[in-house]
Amino acid sequence: MPLSTARRAGLVDQVIEQLRTSVSSGEWPVGERIPNETVLVESLGVGRNTVREAVRALAHAGILDVRQGDGTYVRATSEVSGALRRLCGAELRDVLQVRRGLEVEGARLAAANRTDADVAALRALLARRDECLRDGRTDEFARADVEFHLAVVASSHNVMLTELYRGLLEAVAASVATTHEKPVEIVDHGLLLDHIAVGDVEAAARTAGELLDRILAAL
Repeated sequence: MPLSTARRAGLVDQVIEQLRTSVSSGEWPVGERIPNETVLVESLGVGRNTVREAVRALAHAGILDVRQGDGTYVRATSEVSGALRRLCGAELRDVLQVRRGLEVEGARLAAANRTDADVAALRALLARRDECLRDGRTDEFARADVEFHLAVVASSHNVMLTELYRGLLEAVAASVATTHEKPVEIVDHGLLLDHIAVGDVEAAARTAGELLDRILAAL
């Protein structure tokens, strides 16, 4: 590879990482349009072709969505999320069914593998979630609920399972909104945590499944 080509490839990779960070950090939320090409060229200090190649790469990965004549929008927060969205489509029910499978296995493994630190972190997250719910802070409640469920799966200490679940975080947040819009009787999250804390593998899996079953039944 010629030196000039190698340098260009390295620069494109750097821009890809910068754009990916803007998405994963929440600076550019899912569904919103990113700055146009001129702004990106100025802010990143690179040429138009470099920006175009980086955007094209992230669009191919499913993170960005280039709409001719309209701009470029954030489609997903990661390659995993983009792939899952392509596989499941836009149908919330399909995505929630995948979420159910991941959460049930995540709860099962969490009950088997959780540490004392995991349980303490889960209790703190659940307390914050419940406080936001009582106070009617809907947006904060949704974020806290998502963080709690992610922490449950992370307590499985299965890296692949956790990363797959991260790919569904947008869908998890959407399902939280659904429970507020529809009359859904939610399973007590404290019960799920108690099963995990005492290491009751089957009860933890069953409770996690019941929680998603009620959300799915309300769609």
